[in-house]
Amino acid sequence: MTLSARIVLAGEAAGPVVATSEGLSFWGGVDPATAKVIDVHHPLQGVSVAGAVLMMPTSRGSCTGSGVLLDLALNRRAPAALIFCESEDVLTLGALVAARLFRCGVPVVRLARPVFDRVAKAGRVAITEAALVADGEAIALTPPAAGVLGLTDSDRAILAGGQGLAAQCAMEILVAMAASQGATSLCSVTRVHIDGCIYASPANLRFAEEMVAMGGRVVVPTTTNAISVDRENWRAQGVPEDFGAPASRLADAYVAMGARPSFTCAPYLLPDPPKAGEDIGWSESNAVIYANSVLGARTVKHPDFLDLCIALTGRAPLSGVYLPDNRRPQRVIRIAAPAAVDDAFWPMLGWLVGEAAPDRIPVVLGCEGLAASTDDLKALCAAFGTTSAAPMLHVAGHTPEASLPPVDGADAVTLTVDDFRRLWALFNAAPEKVDLIAIGSPHASACECRFLASLLPESRSLATALIVTAGRTTLAEIERDGTLGRLRAAGVKVVPDLCWCSISEPVFPPTARVVMTNSGKYAHYGPGLTGRRMRFGSIAQCVEAACSGKAPATLPDWLGAG
Repeated sequence: MTLSARIVLAGEAAGPVVATSEGLSFWGGVDPATAKVIDVHHPLQGVSVAGAVLMMPTSRGSCTGSGVLLDLALNRRAPAALIFCESEDVLTLGALVAARLFRCGVPVVRLARPVFDRVAKAGRVAITEAALVADGEAIALTPPAAGVLGLTDSDRAILAGGQGLAAQCAMEILVAMAASQGATSLCSVTRVHIDGCIYASPANLRFAEEMVAMGGRVVVPTTTNAISVDRENWRAQGVPEDFGAPASRLADAYVAMGARPSFTCAPYLLPDPPKAGEDIGWSESNAVIYANSVLGARTVKHPDFLDLCIALTGRAPLSGVYLPDNRRPQRVIRIAAPAAVDDAFWPMLGWLVGEAAPDRIPVVLGCEGLAASTDDLKALCAAFGTTSAAPMLHVAGHTPEASLPPVDGADAVTLTVDDFRRLWALFNAAPEKVDLIAIGSPHASACECRFLASLLPESRSLATALIVTAGRTTLAEIERDGTLGRLRAAGVKVVPDLCWCSISEPVFPPTARVVMTNSGKYAHYGPGLTGRRMRFGSIAQCVEAACSGKAPATLPDWLGAG
């Protein structure tokens, strides 16, 4: 029997209802300092979630949202409670860590859709451990799922403290999350990618250093996401000490626990990427979506903090897309693709597909005749993650599991050229004069850097700043083949460790007011993260703008003038 109202994380709370039908990424979507929604594309933009009973179907976007929620909780700016009607992990995990480690949890409730829709119309909600009261109407709450979780002897030993206090705490959190997800067992993973090393808030540092103090040590190969400073050069770059020091300490904490200082948001570009069918424990939304969709590896979109728990134990809840049947498409999206496209097409497709499938795995039909590089698919997956909560998508002709049969009852949506024109206008509403070109969200690959270098004129100086962010492994590769030297000779600034979604002033030029990017992900998040206006286009259009100081005024040929 389907339960109409269940407690996910117990607690008592009351507050005014702030309801939305659209998922929200707390990272890039909510300002930790004010608790206001800063995602310019979201209906709640400008609304404060502090003290509110926040209702939405589920969250979306970045895994770092759990850290933002923890920071809000620690500083008494969190929502009074969270109410969802679909499965949700990122904010739930942030609330769980706040309760277990810092005793400042946020109650989480899941309602069946009809009940959710009714409660969303209320002005005020109160939650106890027995009932939810919406404008005087009492709705009985079922206690948190207790389920029987099948643990191995090794799991039980960790839970009993046999591997130390940090691993014990990690296993306690894993067991609680497994119950929330309805998992009946844990699975072993071969590798982990940590997203929590981004200094999204002081809460990220507080959690990591707490785990270090408890003796935390990773037990499987673990890579680290892009961080918030150029680790070796931030002082020379003029980054303020009150930001640079804690951001660097956060990176140091994860390295101290045995994580590799890879500092890239594109771990699939590292040597020896995961293989099809391999169970991994990755965080960072674009990396998760790429691993599942393009590589055929298996990982849930693990929230920040849970990624470390998995690394400390080598175990993850066996749920979601770890299970083969849960990887089947739930929505069919058809598109009449143009005969020829440039690299701007793929991030736009990802964003639109995510908008059309915000809460389920889609399969895209109609792009079989187009060539797509691994960089195109990287851009597609990153943009998809900004508008969808799903951990993967299928694209017929381009991803390995696109032939999986859709689930029974899967519906269909059609995207047209008008949808692309609408998005182009949305991404290019800023003035044509640009002050900064941003390449590398996610981190630029060696191929992208070589292509960029090939487009830069040898005898013409750039009219505006052009900055590329890339991982250390990529930088070493393009330094060996001379590409890095050509980029720098042309006036391009290449920055390691950071990515555009974690960059801050003064590395981000303070005087820049309009930014142009080839990234659908950054075009989406950039306005909220930076307070700047954005333009979007292909790499070639970005180079054109870098040389002229103006973004191209016309649509790309594949969009046409009609």
